[in-house]
Amino acid sequence: MSMAYLAPALTDFPADWHAVLAEVLASPTFAQLDYALWAQHQAGMVIYPPREQVFAALALTPLSKVKVVIVGQDPYHGEGEAHGLAFSVPKEKAIPPSLRNIFKEIQSDIGVPHFEHGDLTAWAQQGVLLLNTVLTVEKDCANTHSKLGWEVVTKAVVATVSQQPTPCVFILWGASARRYAAKIAPQHCVLEGWHPSPLSAWRGFFGCGHFSKANAFLQEKGRGAIDWQN
Repeated sequence: MSMAYLAPALTDFPADWHAVLAEVLASPTFAQLDYALWAQHQAGMVIYPPREQVFAALALTPLSKVKVVIVGQDPYHGEGEAHGLAFSVPKEKAIPPSLRNIFKEIQSDIGVPHFEHGDLTAWAQQGVLLLNTVLTVEKDCANTHSKLGWEVVTKAVVATVSQQPTPCVFILWGASARRYAAKIAPQHCVLEGWHPSPLSAWRGFFGCGHFSKANAFLQEKGRGAIDWQN
């Protein structure tokens, strides 16, 4: 019997990510992570997102196309909410509070009139890498997989984008995301701030202007602005 839980997710993302992550995916830490997920699955625990969507952020945004990296914490833990993109939910699901606050800031910052749903796939397809620091979670239990070893993957992803000579924007909201700031190379734009959660958005997330600042940087570098309408 195979004890590789993540195998279906590893077949689908672009070759340029496979090339740079090959060493990480072959590491003992990743093998331990994969086994831990397999053991939980065998024990009947429900894990989100569905395993074929765990690496959706990489599948939708090849390394060569990355313009913006938005770093989140871990997936939504409600039924059917997580689909592999940080802060995003499928179109049929209600927009979660943190994402509602993100949309409010976009409306205030750049005047997007209305958001009908919470699916951010259109951002990912434009080059916005929507990366959680932890890529799985147990149903109804936030942050339960924070110690399984996911950082071996997400740190490698951030480091790889940082090493690219083409300038990108890194948007880091909240303490877990801001830990990456010191490791990002100087050719990139780093925007740090409070998390959009209702618990902290009022402290300075609202009014941060990160979306207009990201577009101004991208246009200055000749990379083209992101259309933040989803």
